[in-house]
Amino acid sequence: LGSVVAYFTSAKFLLYLGHALSTWGDRMWHFAVSVFLVELYGNSLLLTAVYGLVVAGSVLLLGAIIGDWVDKNSRLKVAQTSLVVQNASVILCGIILMIVFLFKTQLLTLYHGWLLTVCYILVITIANIANLASTATAITIQRDWIVVVAGEDRSKLADMNATIRRIDQLTNILAPMAVGQIMTYGSPMIGCGFISGWNLMSMCVEYLLLWKVYQKTPTLALKSAKVEESELKQLNVKKESDMKPAEGVQLIVEKDVTGFEPQQEKEVSCGARIAEPFITFRDGWVAYYNQPVFLAGMGLAFLYMTVLGFDCITTGYAYTQGLSGSVLSLLMGASAVTGIMGTVAFTWLRRKCGLIRTGLISGVAQFACLVLCAISVFMPGSPMDLTVSPFADISARLFESEPLPTIASPEDKPEMVFATGMPNLLNGSTTPANGDPEMSPEPVPLISVSLLFAGVIAARVGLWSFDLTVTQLLQENVVESERGIINGVQNSMNYLLDLLHFIMVILAPNPEAFGLLVLISVSFVAMGHIMYFRFAQKSLGKQLFVCCTPDPKTVSDSSPPGNTSTV
Repeated sequence: LGSVVAYFTSAKFLLYLGHALSTWGDRMWHFAVSVFLVELYGNSLLLTAVYGLVVAGSVLLLGAIIGDWVDKNSRLKVAQTSLVVQNASVILCGIILMIVFLFKTQLLTLYHGWLLTVCYILVITIANIANLASTATAITIQRDWIVVVAGEDRSKLADMNATIRRIDQLTNILAPMAVGQIMTYGSPMIGCGFISGWNLMSMCVEYLLLWKVYQKTPTLALKSAKVEESELKQLNVKKESDMKPAEGVQLIVEKDVTGFEPQQEKEVSCGARIAEPFITFRDGWVAYYNQPVFLAGMGLAFLYMTVLGFDCITTGYAYTQGLSGSVLSLLMGASAVTGIMGTVAFTWLRRKCGLIRTGLISGVAQFACLVLCAISVFMPGSPMDLTVSPFADISARLFESEPLPTIASPEDKPEMVFATGMPNLLNGSTTPANGDPEMSPEPVPLISVSLLFAGVIAARVGLWSFDLTVTQLLQENVVESERGIINGVQNSMNYLLDLLHFIMVILAPNPEAFGLLVLISVSFVAMGHIMYFRFAQKSLGKQLFVCCTPDPKTVSDSSPPGNTSTV
């Protein structure tokens, strides 16, 4: 009994509990905000698309700056500030959305609808601030706090990383289901109120949990001293490097116009302040490039350039192939199970083969499963037709005289289904995409789509194992003073490739081109794993060289823990 009580009061469990509460609120909000924006804008996806673009662009541009802020401040201050900003932003968004839902008719008549437009802009802006704060929270808790709580025990760190991912997998499925039921049997306004109330309660509990974890782990308080020391070193280096040119300028100034020296210093300091965010952005990307795990991080980022996931794109394609909503929900549940299996496989493989080899095995497993997706493109039932131009749909819409329809591409259909309740898609009928009831279509063979989803679901085992491998490599190999900025740039890279994959779909939205997108996605996954293979080749080559030396301490420090196999 004592051991059970000790576990439930340990810093590790409290960290899990806080992460579960935070992730549950995040998943509910991310699911609901898209539905709210569709509902508010007359079942159009315009606001949802704008919101997605703003979020991706903000993290892409500000990821390094957020990470630098995490590095330069104490751990508790960063965690508490990002927590309060994130939850307060969601609460404020919920209140604004409730007002809009209640008084939408009146807002439409005020100032020719401009007041309603201002409300939309406020919602997207504040929701974007919430996402940026969530990014800061993820960096500080999942990339820094967890490393300190685990201490020097890398096996404990691997287990904690795997548990965090399992919590993510479960909340990804359960949280949208919960808020979806509330919105279905209640109303969008009730959904807004529930999410706002949840975030208010969750913020108070998480704040307390963070304080408890901080108290139970004294080493968390050591960061501020290290940060100050590193900042002093950087300042000293900067002064020494700038000494010679500064002396030259000083001589000229004293010789010519001594009276204007203070004004010049003020102008330089003001310019330096303006340029500081840009310098931080540049320095962050340069530091990321110079990391020993740069290729591993790039390999992970390349996995985001894919349509082979359970997002709106792949599920939209599945609807065009005749799969019902109930079947898709079962497939999503299966993908969550295989994702959890991937976290279990990671911990087992790491103990048997070491961390770096775990990434190699996971990459091979994922790519082997995705080969099924590539094969599905050429199987019966695949709509791929290379004779149809992927840009035909765009050009047709640009030059047609009728107004643009609300559904611009197949990947948008799931959200329109849930917003408008289209019965032909929900009951799994194979009505054509153009919605013409007079046509009597032949049943679409399910061999192609079955192989596609079999590959996607099976690949989740390797995907999540690989994700955990790169995550722990970043945790172990990035120095403490740079964890924030390096992981901020990593998030920016992930968002950049994710943004590119959406642009790819926008350029080729018709179902006939989806097979081409699948082949491009498999190619990017292959390139990502090739980058990781190159990283592993360099790292394992160094370990082989070190293992040939007689110093046992060097061998134990350089080889991955639990690794007993030969190179």
